Amino acid sequence: MSGTGSVSGPIRLDTIEVIGFDADDTLWENARYFVAVEDAFCSLMAPYMNPESVRSLLYKVEQRNMPWYGYGVMAYTLSLIEAAIEGSHGLVPADDIHRLLELGRGMLQQPVALLPGVTAVLPRVAAVKRLVVVTKGDLLDQERKLKASGLLPYFHHIEIVTEKKVSNYGRLLDTLSIRPEAFLMVGNSLRSDILPVLSLGCHAIHIPQPDVWAHEHADIPESDYLTVASMEDLPGVLGLD
Repeated sequence: MSGTGSVSGPIRLDTIEVIGFDADDTLWENARYFVAVEDAFCSLMAPYMNPESVRSLLYKVEQRNMPWYGYGVMAYTLSLIEAAIEGSHGLVPADDIHRLLELGRGMLQQPVALLPGVTAVLPRVAAVKRLVVVTKGDLLDQERKLKASGLLPYFHHIEIVTEKKVSNYGRLLDTLSIRPEAFLMVGNSLRSDILPVLSLGCHAIHIPQPDVWAHEHADIPESDYLTVASMEDLPGVLGLD
């Protein structure tokens, strides 16, 4: 297995006890809603800054706020408001602040759109292995999406964390009472889903998505892992076809 997608053969499922799945942009659509709101934010800020400067400012404000607000729509909405005030030097009108609140609320009301292959693949994998969800973000929003997805019956355990670091995955392995080499993580983010578990000696499958949040960018790791094009490819690399 390698990060380039060059694969010597399917993963040996007999060595795996638990398979973890990321949620946002692995099981269902998520990033595209943030992209749409960011575009709307650039339009709202047009009287004060060009789009490139708006995106750069928003990134810096989000980065600054993460230790305090964490991840998710509510944290993002607060950062939008702060960036609007900062970028306009306090001139942004109350109506525009209200518009940003509406955009954030609209994201929380989006229907859960499952990605291709999810409804067909999860039952097959759940029939042979224990599955867990490992996701980060706002607790209420993640719980809402998990419930609305209809996927909860397939999962043995749900882990909603504020950050996906090596220590978080280490605690998860302790909770599940399994060795690192018996855990396989599937996700779209190299930074959050792949690199931390590889550091522990776990297995990983990367399913890239076209929209990648700027804060999730990471260099391609040297460690062995598998890249597949979509969830629909999972049964093949797991030897289930």
